[in-house]
Amino acid sequence: MERFVIEGGHALEGSVRPSGSKNEALPVLAACLLSSEPITLTNLPDIVDVRVMLEVLEDLGCEVVRGPSGPDGWSVKITAAELRGPELEPELCKRIRASILFAGPMVARLGSVKLPPPGGDVIGRRRVDTHFLGLESLGAKLLIEDGYRLVSDGLVGAEIFLDEQSVTATENIIMAAALAKGTTTITNAACEPHVQGLCRMLVSMGAEISGIGTNTLRVTGAERLSGTDHRIGPDYLEIGSFMGLAAVTNSDVTITDVRPRELRMVLHTFARLGVEPEMGDDWLRIHPDQLLKVRQDLHGAIPRIDDAPWPHFPTDLMSIAITVATQCEGTVLFFEKMFEGRMFFTDSLISMGASIILCDPHRIVVVGRSQFYGTRLESPDVRAGMALLIASLAAKGTSEIYNIRQIDRGYERVDEKLRALGARIVRDEA
Repeated sequence: MERFVIEGGHALEGSVRPSGSKNEALPVLAACLLSSEPITLTNLPDIVDVRVMLEVLEDLGCEVVRGPSGPDGWSVKITAAELRGPELEPELCKRIRASILFAGPMVARLGSVKLPPPGGDVIGRRRVDTHFLGLESLGAKLLIEDGYRLVSDGLVGAEIFLDEQSVTATENIIMAAALAKGTTTITNAACEPHVQGLCRMLVSMGAEISGIGTNTLRVTGAERLSGTDHRIGPDYLEIGSFMGLAAVTNSDVTITDVRPRELRMVLHTFARLGVEPEMGDDWLRIHPDQLLKVRQDLHGAIPRIDDAPWPHFPTDLMSIAITVATQCEGTVLFFEKMFEGRMFFTDSLISMGASIILCDPHRIVVVGRSQFYGTRLESPDVRAGMALLIASLAAKGTSEIYNIRQIDRGYERVDEKLRALGARIVRDEA
């Protein structure tokens, strides 16, 4: 098992480019099953979750040709000309939550799929009901056995109202609808940037999709979809993570390949904590000596930061924002609405010196500013692991972080990127 050893307390300086979006890469990899023609993906992040998805594709009979990693990230050419069987390999699926994204493409292409329960982060209950309710509306039949089996003798477009704005359920239904007969209307759909990226890829393959970027999508299915070339967009969650890192370490960091429109709520929320970047058309810079102070609400009320579906503040950046708040003057309430296990990582921040009150599984109060001290830590999930890495870089002394495979699931070569900025971080065997 590998670990990170970090000597904290050093300011960083330089430029960093985010990898391609993990949350876009995973659904577009699954969407490669919708066509028998070659599909080339560029700016693919070289992370654990992507590698597992490629293993699943190969196990299903896809030809996967990995290209070199260059200025535009990693490239992969995938040809799903002949697919083997409807069953996904259980051991592979245990390693990744995104295995459920194969449900829509496989039932659309093969008329059948057998899915073992998906793996992934342990951050609370994660419903799969919305996926199957949507696919059943298109004509698939669900059988619950030692997993989930979907069968269909032909999908047909339908009016679908999602009972929650689930990103992966929206993506599954879009992919299935792309090969369904007729038009599907999805209301209360998720519309995050990665959902939009998947839609743009499917349009380039021949699907008709209107309403991209809104909560109502209309998908007109095609008899067949062609191959395409698709560039995965920058990971706005990684951008937000590096913003938080630069602020708490008093660093001078420029982040390139930025889409400012995708960061509006992230910028607004960080501004409430005193983080004010300089912005360009496709870059942003965090200057040193940010005035990290909680901006109170009117009449001196303690502010609340909460998460919600796009375009609100994303749940995947809550752990980062909490870590930033520990280094701010003032008090702030965080309300995590989506996962009842995400806040438990704050015990680790408390062990480093943070002043945090855990009110219940969904709410904490952070009182800053606290001095972090290095200690032994373990990464519980992707985003909490990155938050602990940020805290370690700001701490006095040396920290050790174990179970770093969790961080590698979502952040490509993060230790190399940090060393390029001057961080004192080593990856070695525990």
